[in-house]
Amino acid sequence: MSEPANRVEISGVVTELKALRHTPAGVPVIEFRLRHESERIEAGAKRKVNAEIEAVAFEAQARLLAAGTLGKMLKAEGFLCAKSRQSRKPVLHVTNIEFLEGS
Repeated sequence: MSEPANRVEISGVVTELKALRHTPAGVPVIEFRLRHESERIEAGAKRKVNAEIEAVAFEAQARLLAAGTLGKMLKAEGFLCAKSRQSRKPVLHVTNIEFLEGS
């Protein structure tokens, strides 16, 4: 049996960027919001798609984001995980960031 799928790839603009901090183990971490806008075909019709998603990045990806990326367009890859034990709200855990040209 294969492992259940949990992979997300999304592009968008960084609309909120919290301060870089460190976990108790000393790992750099940063929380941010990503706004996505596009058009997709659904049920045979063109649909405007927009969403904002909470995200978190660790180590090298966190340091990249902390270098002043507010308002920048990027592509983020990662997986979804519950925000905390108390909140089951999904948060994108970013494992790879690619800044998109012209942003």
